[in-house]
Amino acid sequence: MTDIAFAPRSPSFSPLRLQDRSLGWQAGAVVLGTLFLALSSYIEVPMVPVPVTMQTFAVTLIGALYGWRLGAVTITAWLVEGALGFPVLAGGAGGAHHFIGATGGYLFAFPITGALVGWLAERGWNGNRVVLAFAAMLLGNLACLALGTAWLAAMIGAEKAVTFGFMPFIVGGVLKSALAAATLKLFSGNKAKPANP
Repeated sequence: MTDIAFAPRSPSFSPLRLQDRSLGWQAGAVVLGTLFLALSSYIEVPMVPVPVTMQTFAVTLIGALYGWRLGAVTITAWLVEGALGFPVLAGGAGGAHHFIGATGGYLFAFPITGALVGWLAERGWNGNRVVLAFAAMLLGNLACLALGTAWLAAMIGAEKAVTFGFMPFIVGGVLKSALAAATLKLFSGNKAKPANP
């Protein structure tokens, strides 16, 4: 089971095959990825102190489709845009102050989340194995929640951080993980299967 789940990276781990594309293609993918992340930020349910958005859906999906390196680069580029004041964060917000407030831990966790999911996708936890893809997405969501809650705990205390920064997001994390895994499966289903020699 371990050698199946953690098999070495396959050259075609992603239906986008970005790892085989030119630098120009990859740069274009980064731009499109940051746009996708920005759009996901506008889908928001306001909550205090942290809103519910579709950002973790986008972060995990980009990690799975782009791989851990390009996924982390793309997510970091989006965060830099947000820090520079572009309206790409939750609800169209922007500015460096968001990185030191209540949401800072979640923002800093996003590249780690994308890299984790991408690393797992490169080892077979991808759209070709939808249950493992779901598990990868769920682990990514949990990592983001854990890191974000730890940051929040330093600001408002552990009990309040868990109550307001972790518990309300569990069901949404499961649903977004399922949606991301299903979306990844759709991408993988369109990939042509190689002919047998």
